Amino acid sequence: MIVVANVAVFVVVMGINNCPAHDSTDRFGSCVAPFLHRFSFQPLRENPLFGPASSTLEKMGALKWDKVVHHHQGWRLVTCVWLHAGVVHLLANMLSLVFIGVRLEQQFGFIRIGAVYLISGLGGSVLSSLFIRNSISVGASGALFGLLGAMLSELFTNWTIYTNKAAALFTLLVIIVINLAVGILPHVDNFAHLGGFLTGFLLGFVLLMRPQFGWIERRNLPPASQVKSKHKAYQYVLCVIALLLLIVGFIVGLVMLFRGESGNDHCHWCHYLSCVPTSRWSCGN
Repeated sequence: MIVVANVAVFVVVMGINNCPAHDSTDRFGSCVAPFLHRFSFQPLRENPLFGPASSTLEKMGALKWDKVVHHHQGWRLVTCVWLHAGVVHLLANMLSLVFIGVRLEQQFGFIRIGAVYLISGLGGSVLSSLFIRNSISVGASGALFGLLGAMLSELFTNWTIYTNKAAALFTLLVIIVINLAVGILPHVDNFAHLGGFLTGFLLGFVLLMRPQFGWIERRNLPPASQVKSKHKAYQYVLCVIALLLLIVGFIVGLVMLFRGESGNDHCHWCHYLSCVPTSRWSCGN
């Protein structure tokens, strides 16, 4: 359903964009795939991802610090998750969502995984807004990283029921590190990735606890062998700690954001988490 919703939103955005009606041939060239009429793409020199104009994305709810803080458009923290810069961006995110989300949904259900996806997307938007002010941001990457974070915490909180723990942990950590490392390249919003990942990681302890081994089959066991508690004590402890950190994190982040504070003022090196300047490229806020 989430994939269908994202595709539907993209189609609507392209229809509203209506490149032929706002053709900027003199500046960027002609629309791409003109046979699509109003759904054709902006010139590649303007948007190489085969998508709409930046102005259309901004109008439809792209994340922009000035709009959120000074124009009181907090809803952009949510709407930006459903927007994509182009077909390439959309396909990359939706393929990742299918690859990651299907297994999680089969194990934990649509409601819980949907909650992780949406709340992680919000967490990514909040952290992104605290550190990036001068550009718009769209995409479901924060929500997708939230699913990765939830997979990691799910492994930890359900540690006792897993076999091949080390192999599963190593594989997951490699995937996470590679994806976060890509975020240090320019024009990639790694703060959205990090915010989504941390949010999903905490949510995994809260929403993805599994019953301990033997709980489901307890009725078929003799009284002396029955498991008395659905979850282990450490699972409850991790759940409470994660929930408290999640609530405090959102409160602090939102208060800082709507006060107009910049995360860079409190962390002078954090900008390197999103872009590391080299001789080949420079970074900007």
